[in-house]
Amino acid sequence: MRRADRAPEEGRPAGPPFARRRRGPGLRIRLTLLATGLVAAVSALLLWLGWMLVGEVAASLPTLAPQTPVLVDGVSVPAGEIAAALGHSARTEVLQVGTVAFALVVVAAAMVSWVLTGHVLRPVHEVTATARHLSAESLDERIDLEGPRDEVAELADTFDAMLDRLQAAFDAQRRFVANASHELRTPLAVLRTEIDVTLADPDADVAELRRMAGVLRDATRRAEGLVEGLLLLARTEAAEHRAVGGDEPVDLDLAAHGALDAVRAEVEARRLRIEVSPGPAGEAAVVVGDAALLERVVGNLVENAVRHNVEGGWLAVTARRLADDDVPRVELVVASSGPELDPERVPDLFEPFRRGADRVGSGSGLGLSIVRAVVRSHGGTVDAEPVPGGGLSVRVVLPAAPESQASGSLNNGATVPT
Repeated sequence: MRRADRAPEEGRPAGPPFARRRRGPGLRIRLTLLATGLVAAVSALLLWLGWMLVGEVAASLPTLAPQTPVLVDGVSVPAGEIAAALGHSARTEVLQVGTVAFALVVVAAAMVSWVLTGHVLRPVHEVTATARHLSAESLDERIDLEGPRDEVAELADTFDAMLDRLQAAFDAQRRFVANASHELRTPLAVLRTEIDVTLADPDADVAELRRMAGVLRDATRRAEGLVEGLLLLARTEAAEHRAVGGDEPVDLDLAAHGALDAVRAEVEARRLRIEVSPGPAGEAAVVVGDAALLERVVGNLVENAVRHNVEGGWLAVTARRLADDDVPRVELVVASSGPELDPERVPDLFEPFRRGADRVGSGSGLGLSIVRAVVRSHGGTVDAEPVPGGGLSVRVVLPAAPESQASGSLNNGATVPT
């Protein structure tokens, strides 16, 4: 039987886990009972010790011989009975007074413990109240606990930090959905407009229908590319915090040549100068991971450099193994000419649907976002900086493949699959 089909266990309420509430006294009551119990135990021990001590003191006092007669109110009583009566009376008085003091101490301890635990747990109640009032529209609430920097304050600060991350994630999600909707609306609007215009023209001939079909094909191709980019971005972002499944050796230098071959027609149309700088002989720039995703990284960087270049510009690609690190790594740098960029806005280019305002050409705005997600999922880093005079340089650093796989890739001439 599947987990979802299992009946709830006997004695356990049905419903989702968050709907179940634990029964029993609260933390404040438990702490008060614990403190009161400790005080009561210590007080009872002290009372017993006092009772025993009084008896011992009474027994150790100098007395007459036990059978010595002593006149008490005209009655002859043995001295031993008088000593026993005095000891019993002293113990009884200590027990009576001690019991009253014990009760007063326990009640006072309970009251003080209740007040102190309430004061100590106040920040916890604030955390609980804030959590109960939270929703997707009120993530801007914070505890901002003031007072000593103790464990409770650390809990409140941790909760505030978690809310900061959640708010950033929700804001990014809203922007992503809004931008995706806007990007998808454009090709859909083109489709509808072309169809409406053609249907409204009673004299539309075959040439007009062919023109409309070409426009529809381009619009659907753009929408298809955008959807594929969104799916790939979701896939790579889901794998960003876990190890990728692939373990194929990929030579980034060979992948760069393949990516340049794929955009050769656009390169020639823009009259771009291409420069590929290979690494030292015998040191292949080989990494290990999901070959399709790594190929997409190189392809996106090259396509981005070509698409946002200028007429007669240049494009330089360098893939090499870094030998000056204790941990072997591979570096891929794709630099290109283009319009001048504001250095403060360069990091924003890695966000989905972010395009430089001064960048020319078209695109979905997902290329660098996919690059960042794939590189992070492979344990690497990526950064970008503007090129003096105009353009952008993107640097990717990934863990290098072991020597055995790197040499095997070099000898076999392995490339990433297309």
